[in-house]
Amino acid sequence: MTHTQKFTTAGVALIAIAALVFAYMPVTASAGNGAPSGAHYTLNIIGVPKGKTADMTGNNGRRIFVPDTGKTKILLTEGDFQVLDANGTDPNGASFSLPNPDPNGDGVTDYSVYVRALGKPWGSANMQTCYTDSTGTWCAVDFADGVSQITISRSTGKSTFTNVSKDLLYLDYCAAWTDTNLDGEFTSDECTDVDQVPLFGVVADEFYWDYDNFGLKLAQLRFYQESTDTGWVNE
Repeated sequence: MTHTQKFTTAGVALIAIAALVFAYMPVTASAGNGAPSGAHYTLNIIGVPKGKTADMTGNNGRRIFVPDTGKTKILLTEGDFQVLDANGTDPNGASFSLPNPDPNGDGVTDYSVYVRALGKPWGSANMQTCYTDSTGTWCAVDFADGVSQITISRSTGKSTFTNVSKDLLYLDYCAAWTDTNLDGEFTSDECTDVDQVPLFGVVADEFYWDYDNFGLKLAQLRFYQESTDTGWVNE
């Protein structure tokens, strides 16, 4: 298989889109629940016991339905904040669009995402950012300071937000491989150099959040016009 990933950059138009999305009021200090104060876009991921049968494409609600037990894909496309398909209980999965989080590729986000678990205690879900290209499917890879799978869990007491911008807005990227033949086909699947790139920062067939639910009724994501420095630099 030929490795064809390339870094891409976004133009001024995408920066303008992000500015329009957040054109409400300045972000200020924490509201006491772990998230900043100020305008934000909220996405609710709702666990349900039965699959949905209604067509939920194009209704632009701010919620996505997923099985309360099991995996689903939330496909990601570049654009304005918007739910494109709210039904994550069918084989096609759900679909959500969001702006390029780091069009400059400098490791500092143009916006940040926070998450908290709500609903009855003791439910949890694992979530990670993935992409698929001609070489396979790639999710969080275990290396120092890389992107990680996050766990969203509900316990008793007050539920607070956590900044998960690095893990949900960036990707682990395999920059080098071992052993190729003369035609450029890979003869080994060993990745020898792993890097971190922004979401939409490589050429891919699809980007998605892998959501594995263990009884969590509600995961709430909030997107704020606040930068997060991930500590990563594209060298």
